[in-house]
Amino acid sequence: MKAILKRHLTFSDILLIAANLVPAWGVWLMGWDAKQIFLVYCLETIIIGLYNILQMWLITLVKKEDEWSNGGSSTMVSGYFFMLFFLIHYGFFVFIQTTIFLNMSGIPSLRMGPLSIIEFITHPTKYLSGYAQWLLVFFIAAYGLGILKDFVINGAYREISLNEQMFTPYGRIIIQQFVVILGSFFIMFGGGKVFIIIFVIVKILVEFFINFKKMIEDAVKKKSLKQ
Repeated sequence: MKAILKRHLTFSDILLIAANLVPAWGVWLMGWDAKQIFLVYCLETIIIGLYNILQMWLITLVKKEDEWSNGGSSTMVSGYFFMLFFLIHYGFFVFIQTTIFLNMSGIPSLRMGPLSIIEFITHPTKYLSGYAQWLLVFFIAAYGLGILKDFVINGAYREISLNEQMFTPYGRIIIQQFVVILGSFFIMFGGGKVFIIIFVIVKILVEFFINFKKMIEDAVKKKSLKQ
C-alpha cells in the first residue's frame, strides 16, 4: 500500500489542490452554480489530454522513437505514433464522459449529440459563466506551471519513456469520469451543492495522494519482464 502512496506532493500537485478547493468555496459561499463547475471539470479532462500530448511531443524531440509492445512482441516506433494512438484512445474517453454529462446537465442546447459536444468543446465561453471561465483559466495555468517546473525545467522529459507518459493521465481520468458521471445524477435531483464537496474531497485524495506514476512504472516493468 505504501508503494502507491506519494511520499511528497510536487509543485504541480499543490497548485492543482488549490485550484480544486476554489469550486467548493465558490459553490458554498459565493452562490456558484454546481452545473457550471461540472462543465469546467469536463473541460479539465480535455486540458489534461492536450498537455499530455505536448509532453509526449517534448519526449519525442529527444528520443525520436520508443519501444511499442503488442501481443507479446515489441518494436521501435516513432513518438508521433504514440501521440496519434493516445489522441484516438483518450479522445474516446473524453467523448463518452462528455456525452453522458451533457445529456444529464439539463442544458437543452447541449443535449443534441456529437455536434453539441463539438460546439461545447470549441466554444466553451458560450456556455460558461464569468466565474466558470476564470476557473477554467486557473486550471489551465495551474497545469501549465506545474508541467513547466516538474517536467520541463527539471528535465523529466529526457528520462521518462513514451509508454509511461502516454498512460499518465488515465489513472486520474478514470476516477474523474466515474465521479463526474455520479455527480451528474446528483445534479439532476438538485444535490449538486452537497456533491461538489464530496467530489472535491475524493478528487484531491485520489488524484494527488495516490502515486499513479509509480503504479504505471511498475506495470510497464512487469510487462517488459514477461516478454
